[in-house]
Amino acid sequence: MNSDTVYLKVSQITEVYEPDVRLKDIAEIHCQNRTVEAKLKAMKVTSFKNPDGKIAGTVGRKRVQTYVGSVVELLAKAEAEEKNIQINSLGEADFVVKYRPDAGGRKLFQWFKTAVVAVVAFCGAAFAIMTFNNDANVSQVFANLYRLVTGLESDGTTVLELSYSVGLALGILLFFNHFASWKITVDPTPIEVEMRLYEENLNKALIRNQGRKETGTDVS
Repeated sequence: MNSDTVYLKVSQITEVYEPDVRLKDIAEIHCQNRTVEAKLKAMKVTSFKNPDGKIAGTVGRKRVQTYVGSVVELLAKAEAEEKNIQINSLGEADFVVKYRPDAGGRKLFQWFKTAVVAVVAFCGAAFAIMTFNNDANVSQVFANLYRLVTGLESDGTTVLELSYSVGLALGILLFFNHFASWKITVDPTPIEVEMRLYEENLNKALIRNQGRKETGTDVS
């Protein structure tokens, strides 16, 4: 009897909003036998519920929980679910699942946090620019340059200051390639790149820490 070939591509990290996690939630699955494919998609990977039905690890309020798993575990469960299959794993060897039970709620609080971060970032950037201008004595440089070119004394508001102010704002927008929902190009912004690198490093740390705990290695 010929075995069915299953192609499995697991994402490194997946965010879920339901406590019961199925294989279809964390991976792409393809098999010519649609019956086998459907059964594997519905296979339970883990659950964030206790046996009594309560959300695991929550005391009084819901919070984000993390599950670290291995593709080897998924292969064992899949082979126990379907005997006559051959699985080709094309994705990650280890994966992270984050459960956010309160996702979609508390929108006002989310907007408030976004506003606070925006204000702090704006004030921090403004302070950094002002301290740089003060350290480099930009106003004096502009005054000297204006006097050399025109022979007149600068009153502090010349074409140099205006061009510098406009150019600084445009330069920031062009560099970060993002203004509201409009983007200059389809390339990811520097902040998006750094966030993805941070997320990837965080996932690797979670996976390695989980591996050390399983082997009994002290991670302190």
